[in-house]
Amino acid sequence: MRTEETTERSNRRPAQLLRRIRWLTGFFIFGLVVSGVTAIPLPAELNLLAQLGGSGEVGVWLQRVRTAVVEADARHPFLSYGTDWLAFGHLVIALAFVGAWRDPVRNRWLFDFGLLACAAVIPWAFGFGALRGIPWWWRLVDCSFGVFGALPLWLCRRWAQELERIRPSDA
Repeated sequence: MRTEETTERSNRRPAQLLRRIRWLTGFFIFGLVVSGVTAIPLPAELNLLAQLGGSGEVGVWLQRVRTAVVEADARHPFLSYGTDWLAFGHLVIALAFVGAWRDPVRNRWLFDFGLLACAAVIPWAFGFGALRGIPWWWRLVDCSFGVFGALPLWLCRRWAQELERIRPSDA
């Protein structure tokens, strides 16, 4: 009886792993899309954030950023084209992860790529943040995207490796 239960559980494991990988990969794709799309309406978003930011250090920073973006948008609207391309980049990266969602074993390299990108966020944020005068605590917010993005990718990578080991090669 015990052997039958173990066999039944091991037969269900590939489907369970695939469901988990697809769910987390879908979550990661969703995060990339939302992150990208929200880069487009910056003036409106900053107006809202500045209202919610309060009067402390965060509120003062958000007001400063809002003022700069609104002034730049009024005088030089072509600068916002840069954030339009930032959004496009997020959407293209999200599209690439559809390959990992469809076949996580064959496209496991995308999880490695994503983990490397998440790791690169930290020195990028601290380096360019310091160069551009971004407060240290805001750089930590930027770094959090790399840290929180790495967790689902790490799990997906681990599960894809397990799936490769237990799934027949013709599946």
